[in-house]
Amino acid sequence: MFDEALISAARTSKAWPFQEAMKLAKRFNGSKKGADGTVAPVLFETGYGPSGLPHIGTFQEVLRTTLVRRAFEIVASVDGLPAPTRLVAFSDDMDGLRKVPDNVPNKAMLESHLGKPLTRIPDPFGTHESFAHHNNARLQDFLDQFGFDYEFVSASDRYNSGAFDEALRQVLRKFDAIQAIMLPTLREERRRTYSPVLPVSPTSGVVLQVPIEVLDAEQGIVRFEDEGRTIEHCIFGGQAKLQWKVDWAMRWFALGVDYEMCGKDLTDSVTQSGRIVEVLGGRKPEGMIYELFLDANGEKISKSKGNGLSIEEWLTYGSEESLGHYLYANPKSAKQLSISVIPRAVDEYWQFRAAIPGQDWSKRLGNPAWHLLHAANHDAGAGDSLPVSFGLLLNLVGVLGAGATHQQVWNYLGNYIGDADPDDHPDLYRLVEKALAYNRDFVAPTLQRRAPNPNEADALRELDAFLAGTAEGTSAEDIQNMVYEIGKKPEHGFETLRDWFRALYETLLGSEQGPRMGSFIALYGVANTRRLIAEALQS
Repeated sequence: MFDEALISAARTSKAWPFQEAMKLAKRFNGSKKGADGTVAPVLFETGYGPSGLPHIGTFQEVLRTTLVRRAFEIVASVDGLPAPTRLVAFSDDMDGLRKVPDNVPNKAMLESHLGKPLTRIPDPFGTHESFAHHNNARLQDFLDQFGFDYEFVSASDRYNSGAFDEALRQVLRKFDAIQAIMLPTLREERRRTYSPVLPVSPTSGVVLQVPIEVLDAEQGIVRFEDEGRTIEHCIFGGQAKLQWKVDWAMRWFALGVDYEMCGKDLTDSVTQSGRIVEVLGGRKPEGMIYELFLDANGEKISKSKGNGLSIEEWLTYGSEESLGHYLYANPKSAKQLSISVIPRAVDEYWQFRAAIPGQDWSKRLGNPAWHLLHAANHDAGAGDSLPVSFGLLLNLVGVLGAGATHQQVWNYLGNYIGDADPDDHPDLYRLVEKALAYNRDFVAPTLQRRAPNPNEADALRELDAFLAGTAEGTSAEDIQNMVYEIGKKPEHGFETLRDWFRALYETLLGSEQGPRMGSFIALYGVANTRRLIAEALQS
């Protein structure tokens, strides 16, 4: 049940999920109505090609679509009750295998089945009835891991069962009109062989890329050439599939899809498929075209190059929520996807989450953490915060070294948060493990402390003298204020406080950037920090 203040704010919110939701609400002039006049579920769809394993692109599309879905349930609510919706995760598993992926076993076996529908190719992993069934199972496990609410739909199931037959019949009826849309978009050579319908060879089982002649649209009978023979057969019941852009349009038509987003690389497909679905008698879904991911060098991510970041890698070094937070922002802008963005994403998520209770609805609905919590039905977590930032954890384990242990970190956390018990801080406990992994693999190998120059050495001696008279347990704020005062003194020669803090980071921590030093010293301990200073002065 949504209160009136939330609904009112949602309908005027500038946050992109609500902007997308309002496009849908205007499409239906409020809520979607069924044939009998009652409110009907709005259908959201995401697509997946099971020739490969699920990846971050799969996650982001389901996540972003879910955010729009939840936003729509609010803006189209009636009497405070959420508007009904459905989310279909559609697997295009009737597609023919074009090439053998690099990351699978039994490549020679797969090579012998090139061109066949993915559900009719043996599973190279030996665990499921087909290659597609294996990858579909992985997709569902993947989506279940993140708690997505969805319905799985298989293209092969729909084709084979005859559920798509009426839509295929309509494609044959509108064959010439579809050709008139598609042929002008193709090169001359491709035009000669293009067909909206791809028959499955009764001889080889391969999905054929050959021109066809429609003999009887109502019965689904077509004629085509197959290995030098002229074949006449029915395309119904899984004996054919459709060319990509036509298939997408047919799916929208057959399922009644109302919303589907896609990447910028499919912009042309959206245009042509939108025209085709109208020819079929349907309506193009609403949707958003999002920008693609870039690697650390600003180049487009390619699965064949392997220059991306897998979801397993992100979850090794960052949390699920931080990934969602990173993907929420600016979907229409290209995003760098590399290890380096993880620490900031972790801390930003928690900063936004802690801010939720103090925000009015207009600000709250623009808060990424609110959207992520609401999408997962975890609104109760709003306002939670971490006692120690992820950045500070990284600095701590960086000082402790690549061999640091979970227990060591918790011993130091006791300096900062009192009687630190992992059971009382489960989110922090999980982040400690990720900080240890991130430090081990990316930070520790790069850390290199430099010797201070004479002016920096004088400032470090003054800091050490202050700490000598400072008790363990002194507040981080009091320590930070003294660090500031030392850096401001003209005799130390720092042009700005930034120069002083950079000197502290480079001489004590071995990095160019670092935390608030007051917080770090309170966490690491006064005596331990004095040892760091002594080591720096002796270098």
